[in-house]
Amino acid sequence: MTRLIMIVLMTIASLQTVSAGDNGRKVITGAERIGEYLPLLEGRRVSILSNQTGIIGDSGTHLLDTLLALDVNVVSIMSPEHGFRGEADAGEHVKSSVDSKTGIPIRSLYEGNTGKPSESAMKEIDVLVFDLQDVGVRFYTYITTMARIMEACAENGKKMIILDRPNPLGFYVDGPILDMKYKSGVGWLPITVVHGMTLGEMAGMINGEKWLKNGIQCDVTVIKCLNYTHATRYSLPVKPSPNLPDMRSIYLYPSMCYFEATPVSLGRGTDKPFQMYGHPNMKGYGFSFTPRSVPGAKNPPQLDRTCYGVDLRENPSEDEINAKGIDLSYLIGAYRNLNLDDHFFRSFFELLIGQKYVREMIKDGKSAEEIKMMWQDDVEKFKKQRAPYLLYPEN
Repeated sequence: MTRLIMIVLMTIASLQTVSAGDNGRKVITGAERIGEYLPLLEGRRVSILSNQTGIIGDSGTHLLDTLLALDVNVVSIMSPEHGFRGEADAGEHVKSSVDSKTGIPIRSLYEGNTGKPSESAMKEIDVLVFDLQDVGVRFYTYITTMARIMEACAENGKKMIILDRPNPLGFYVDGPILDMKYKSGVGWLPITVVHGMTLGEMAGMINGEKWLKNGIQCDVTVIKCLNYTHATRYSLPVKPSPNLPDMRSIYLYPSMCYFEATPVSLGRGTDKPFQMYGHPNMKGYGFSFTPRSVPGAKNPPQLDRTCYGVDLRENPSEDEINAKGIDLSYLIGAYRNLNLDDHFFRSFFELLIGQKYVREMIKDGKSAEEIKMMWQDDVEKFKKQRAPYLLYPEN
């Protein structure tokens, strides 16, 4: 009876929220549409792959707590990069553990550096519920996590349910398509850097293009968002990872992340990562900052050293950032200032940008605009390729 009452109350709340959304004020995430996916979980052994972003509605209640309150048999939690609570550093090898609140075992995908759950972890489940907030950039690892989980479900004959969430960068496509010789955890699929798709849409493309190993396909159901289009400017209610604290960091992320493959700090270890960049030896700048060891950035580049460089915390405006898309002028400016030639770039750079020619053009003195022109054919090609898989209107 308690379970029935909860379902009725949640259904009423959901209907009230949808009504508000019909007036253009509210996007309904897949996780909020409980009535759509609850019947698919009844009588099944369920694992959820989620983190701190897996909240339902304005209440902030986590998906895990909601499913348990509805008597769903959740037998395990699978955790992505940064862990189930979203507190670990980028790439940190989070160990499997037990969720202190519920006692449910957590299977870390970052333990053992495999990126996939073990065979034994897959045998103990019937269905996997995937609920992660992506940020719409190829090198953000949650898209790789989804592809690897789809592969594991396909290999083990398990059902997968994706609770779709809006893409905060879903309004544009930019960057080169990944050359698959640079395939890695930060670039798993032959897509542009900014792909403009939700993870639900991308799952359909992964199946349709047969991008999983040996062309296998995953039995996946996508619970769509309501009141969302690709023109929607969606602000994330919860930060998706420790070093993307707000929307400005997310908007700058496609242009700033390449500093990860250089000696230049992009502000990890400050309160505004991805909103500044600098180096102790950069000259001619009045702005400075000092990276410190903080939760989520325990050992940031240039730790405890004063860095001189550029402050992006207020200018350009967010509208200007988004209108320009990927802007390599920041990277090029730092490259020319430090005058390190090839010592500026690490091999990791190609894994992020996805093509060899970008480094070569920067070294040859080409401008950000000239480099951007090189990948325009890729952008148009990818837009056409993805079109059959879009679940939401463009406008």
